[in-house]
Amino acid sequence: MRNENNTAPLSFREKVGYGLGDMASNFYMGFFGLFLLYYYTDVFGISPAAAATMLLVTKIVDAISDPAMGLISDRTDSRWGKYRPYLLWVAVPYALLGYLLFLGPDLSEVGKLIYAYVTYTLVMLAYTAINVPYSALLAVISPVAEERTKATQFRFVFASLGTLTVGAFATPLVSLLGGGDEVLGFRLTIILFAVLSVLIFWFTFASTRERVRPAPHQSSVREDMSALIRNASWVILVGTGILVVVGLVARFASIVFYIKYYVQDQGLLVFWIFDRTAVLTSCGLIGQLIGALMTPALAARFEKHHLIVGMNLLHAVLLGVCFLVPPEQFELIVVLHSLGILTFGVIITLLFSMYTDCAEYGEWKTGKNTAGLTVSASMFSLKFGSAVGGALPGFILAGFGFVANEVQTDMAITGIRLMFNILPAVFFLAGGLLMLFYRIDRETLSRVEAELHDRRGTG
Repeated sequence: MRNENNTAPLSFREKVGYGLGDMASNFYMGFFGLFLLYYYTDVFGISPAAAATMLLVTKIVDAISDPAMGLISDRTDSRWGKYRPYLLWVAVPYALLGYLLFLGPDLSEVGKLIYAYVTYTLVMLAYTAINVPYSALLAVISPVAEERTKATQFRFVFASLGTLTVGAFATPLVSLLGGGDEVLGFRLTIILFAVLSVLIFWFTFASTRERVRPAPHQSSVREDMSALIRNASWVILVGTGILVVVGLVARFASIVFYIKYYVQDQGLLVFWIFDRTAVLTSCGLIGQLIGALMTPALAARFEKHHLIVGMNLLHAVLLGVCFLVPPEQFELIVVLHSLGILTFGVIITLLFSMYTDCAEYGEWKTGKNTAGLTVSASMFSLKFGSAVGGALPGFILAGFGFVANEVQTDMAITGIRLMFNILPAVFFLAGGLLMLFYRIDRETLSRVEAELHDRRGTG
């Protein structure tokens, strides 16, 4: 791989190409987050508790595969670079495994559960094999921090648009393509998203370049981990990230159940090709995008951690109010949901920027540059939060006596309302309270950056 010290600004095409890569990832992850639990329980016929357990257990594989894939990609040397080749090589297997996940074969109850374990594990391995190198590509796409920041902004916008596309069009497509057969509808819909993902990943591969060869790492894994864990603000930030992601994913995993059984909607169209599930999901995701776009202006006026505290508390209050709204006031539910997800857009954007703040603070305190480890460990925590958040609704459904595709008891309806509103509110409240202990403010960070600049300049 050629080491190009190219400090020229990234072209618009390259920033778009890089950003689109996360849209391809979110076609699948957004689809899984919104519909996988519902698909397993109401379509494929797996019990809620078994599905929830499966979603948690399979994350053990992630604990191994994430760092392993990082080690493999770091040691890859090809004519296309270290990380870009995986966008080319893994795209097709990634697409095929996603299709197999929603194939819906006619098996026994035990056979269905085994099939779910195997296919979900394989598709998450494929996701790791393509997403870890994609994320690492950012570090070598340009030697200029400002250019990498711009590429990150494009990534977030396209990631949000990918999830929004899924939220808006998935349920209409399942209904349209399936013609009343949900198994067929899910199978054909995932084919469409699979093909789009392959084409987009290949475009990302073709439109990006690796310009920087990372310097050899001098310290051991044990030393780096020790330095990271001693960074108290990073520990607090990771804890907050886990809590808010658990809350958000649990809420999104509950949407289909909430609309079907509490709002009593059976998929009737309410706007163009959109049913109530699609309307609620897409409005929320639009709110998230708005929140992300307004974050820089807010961060210029307020301390980042104070903003997170405030947004978390506001989100919890909005969810508490939403719990009291009767099912016939769907428009009010949409408004409260969208405002809540808007606050999450601010929170998650701040979290990503603060991970790099923690990396610099850690280097200032210990003298060890562990930026890669800091960010990758932070990302794993978010995946862990997603796993817990995706599984918790299944356990709640089982505990409150939910029976798929039946008229639900009052207790089951209460469980659905709790998992859609109160459960996420508790996690957002806890995340806000935890951030009260975060200590890297704007003044501290300015001192850290100035001293690190002097060290590097004299080193």
